[in-house]
Formats: sequence, C-alpha cells, structure tokens
Amino acid sequence: MTTEHRANSKPGPVNRLVIYRPKKGKESNLEEILRTHGPTLRRSGLLTNEPVRLWRATDLRREGEPSQPYFVETFQWRDEKASDIAHQTPEVMAVWETMGPHMEGMTLTTLEPL
Repeated sequence: MTTEHRANSKPGPVNRLVIYRPKKGKESNLEEILRTHGPTLRRSGLLTNEPVRLWRATDLRREGEPSQPYFVETFQWRDEKASDIAHQTPEVMAVWETMGPHMEGMTLTTLEPL
C-alpha cells in the first residue's frame, strides 16, 4: 500500500474504501489475509470505533463470462496521520506485505461526506 494524503487536509477521521482485485485462483488466499486486516488495524490503535466492513463483490454488468470476484473493505482511520503510522507498524506491514502476491490490483479511495 502507498502512503495517502488528503487533498484538503482536515483534522479528524478519514473514511477509507479499498477495492482488492485478486489474481485468478488466489481469491481464497486473499480473503483469508483480508479477514486478518481489520483486526490488525484495530489492535494497532489506528482506527476509530467504526466497524471494519469486508464484502465479496462481483460486477453484474459484465457480459459473457462470470465476473471475477473481488473484495471491498471500508474502515475509518482515526486521523490523517494513521496511514503513515501504519506503514511504520510491523504488525500492519506483515499483513500488507502478504497481500501483494495474491492481487492483480487495488483501488484506494478516501470517502468524504457531502
């Protein structure tokens, strides 16, 4: 994962939505790792009390072959510095480093309420 920064830096929690796209045949491996991700972030003290949510998703608009499943996760960093701290936290990095071999790609987004 890369370090993220908010365009208009504001104090307070940061809402994160991450889409993980597994390599074909690696879905169960990535799912197993992702099930440890939220609890690891929680133990590190970097999240708010908002629950970490994890979903398996498929694209209903794909024509022809069935969509490759992917995973969607939402969580809330306690503040804008939490992501940077996570990159210096061995327990978090131990999880993040195991994800790479199982992923085709990842989309990292910040959600801001309207």
